[in-house]
Amino acid sequence: MNYPIVGLFVLVLGAALIVVALWLASGGTLQKKFDLYLAVEDESVAGLNLNAPVKYSGVDVGKVQEIALDPGNPKRVNLLFAIERGTPIKTDTVAVLKTQGLTGIAYVELSGGDADAPLLRATAGSGYPVIRTKPSLSARLENVLTSVLAKLDSTSSNINAMLSNENRAAFTSALADIATVARTIAARKDTIDAGISNAGRTLDKSSRAAAQIGPVIERIGRSADAIEKMGNEVARTSAGAGKTVNSVGADVKRFTAETLPELERLLGELSVLTNSLRRLSEQTERDPRGLLFGRKPVADGPGESTTVREKK
Repeated sequence: MNYPIVGLFVLVLGAALIVVALWLASGGTLQKKFDLYLAVEDESVAGLNLNAPVKYSGVDVGKVQEIALDPGNPKRVNLLFAIERGTPIKTDTVAVLKTQGLTGIAYVELSGGDADAPLLRATAGSGYPVIRTKPSLSARLENVLTSVLAKLDSTSSNINAMLSNENRAAFTSALADIATVARTIAARKDTIDAGISNAGRTLDKSSRAAAQIGPVIERIGRSADAIEKMGNEVARTSAGAGKTVNSVGADVKRFTAETLPELERLLGELSVLTNSLRRLSEQTERDPRGLLFGRKPVADGPGESTTVREKK
């Protein structure tokens, strides 16, 4: 048996096994490939351990590869994720710390990733793409409880201040005054009832009066409209009358200039005629026969002859 050959074979086989193991450990073709992403948490990551799962909508897509404090701000924690290559980590993807069941084992849940959002890339000055984070449920509950407890503490302090000895004395005095007022009102209950009844009757009468006033106001409105129309008619009539007076004035002037002289001559002739008729009437009364037989000549007076009267 050739022992040197056997020993060489064993050495070669062992070296080959070591090379294969190292290749597989370094990420050979039979293993999945991962991309590194950074997330910065502003809250405590208690319960989160290395190699904790990273899930996307409940599906395991990677693990937590590194947990470290931020050198620039110790209140922040840097988380380095190794996520399977091809996982759609986009600009609107958000990382949230969650706990699994009752065991309290923490893991990272990724969500978001709208179909139209671009893929997340590393920015200048950063070695890894940075995934945005938002507070976990426990952090939100802690903030709410802290706010509620602060408000309860403030309310308790205010209540203690209100229940001081001075305020209790003031409350006691106010209650005593309220009791006195209540007794006074109870003693004058009948008077108050009567006043309320009178007020009700007054309101009823007022409502009836208002209902009656309505038609009166409407009639007054119609009368005012009628008066306004009449005023307009009077104004138009006055204008027409003015025109008529002007025309009549012109006619009167012409009548005075043309007819008045003739009228004066006519009146003179009528006066002469009237005098003649008066004399005729007087003569007829004295001698009615003269109207039929004419006037008799007047007899001559003593020493008067007809010739002499004719001459006269």
